[in-house]
Order: sequence, then structure tokens, then C-alpha cells
Amino acid sequence: MPIDPTQPYDDSNIFARIMRGEIPSTKVYEDEWAFAFEDINPQAAVHTLVVPKGSYVSWDDFSARAPDEEIAGFVRAVGAVARAKGLVEPGYRLLANVGAHGGQEVAHLHVHIFGGQPLGPMIARR
Repeated sequence: MPIDPTQPYDDSNIFARIMRGEIPSTKVYEDEWAFAFEDINPQAAVHTLVVPKGSYVSWDDFSARAPDEEIAGFVRAVGAVARAKGLVEPGYRLLANVGAHGGQEVAHLHVHIFGGQPLGPMIARR
């Protein structure tokens, strides 16, 4: 079901539950700002999700409300995960979906890190 990114944060979303340890995940990184884990339905050889520990529905919500220190910490965490996965030299893709047209499916900001193979065009050709 598509997400309306203008709705309030719901702490029962699956990513909040994963961070609380209520749902198992394969954790690859954690610091004070972010939690990263492997996607359970990978779309590339490497498909890792990075979520902020704060309560943000989407990138729009995060960029509007998060303090500068939290934004910097989260962005640095995304980079740390990509480096730890060995993706910098061959290259990788970051994706943050926002709302229905963006294909957002979970109402907690998350960045997908894709890599480990050539990824092709950014958007499917019509």
C-alpha cells in the first residue's frame, strides 16, 4: 500500500519494530544515528537498507524536521555502510522513495543501497 508522507509517524511500522528487535534482521551497521540491515527481498547482489533512528516518515519529513547533527550523522552512516560493503570503487546506487508516486512502501525514512553488479538505467524506459 502506498504511503502518504504527510501523515504522522507511526512507531508500529516494520522498520521501527526491526530497530527495537521485535522482528529479526541481518544487521550490518549501527551507530547513534542509523541502523542498517539487509533487505529480505534483495533487488541486486547487494541491497542494504539504512534507516535513521529518529521518527521520520520520509526524506521530506527528515530534511524538514531533523536537526543538522542528525542529518549529518545519518548521511555519514549511509556512506560508512557503502564503504564497509566495498561498493565505492565499483559504484553503487542510493534510493529513497517518497510517497505514492515514488513507490514508498514503509512509513519510516529508509535509503536503499544497491550494488555488487551493474545496475542499468536509473528508471525503466517507457
